[in-house]
Amino acid sequence: MKFILGTKGKMLTVFTEDGRAYAATIINAAPATVTQLKTVEKDGYAAVQIGAIEKKESRVRKPQVGHVKMIGKGTALSKFKELRGAQENVEVGQTIDVSAFAQGDKVEVSAISKSKGFAGVVKRHGFHGGPRSHGQKHSERAPGSIGGGGGRAGGRVAKGMRMAGRMGGDRVTVKNLSVLQVSPETNEIVISGAIPGRRGTLVEIKAVSAANK
Repeated sequence: MKFILGTKGKMLTVFTEDGRAYAATIINAAPATVTQLKTVEKDGYAAVQIGAIEKKESRVRKPQVGHVKMIGKGTALSKFKELRGAQENVEVGQTIDVSAFAQGDKVEVSAISKSKGFAGVVKRHGFHGGPRSHGQKHSERAPGSIGGGGGRAGGRVAKGMRMAGRMGGDRVTVKNLSVLQVSPETNEIVISGAIPGRRGTLVEIKAVSAANK
């Protein structure tokens, strides 16, 4: 099973043997443990749950501590994620590390993007703003008309209208990335391209089979 959790590290440039340069991201992915196998009969869906990121037991919620102790693992794990779908040759307590991946594998990476706070329409949606002439003083970056009156949507603001608001902090999945390097000794995996989030963000890495490309 090629599914693991890690934390985002720094970016770097990786040069291949044929001289091509790739922008890449290092992900620190310590070995994860299969903590539960969910079935359609018992849970209503099939999935494999894995736990990762070891912490002191006093810093982990008690239900999570108990959940890990049920499988006979002494250390406390703080992060849990599920991979939907039944998986073959997977057992509870099994360890998964970066050696499950190989150079050239296609993966998709999911993480929470950086939070940017409250942002206006120019920054959030790319609006160009109003003209800098004709006496405008304080409305250059204003959104303009949002509807209302007796016309569009019957006098109310239409659902989905692009307006100012909270920006970032969303779950983002980047697909069709490539594994450039795998280092089991340091538990690091180097993936092409940029990955959502800041350094230290929890990252999910899932291999994409040829049938799903």
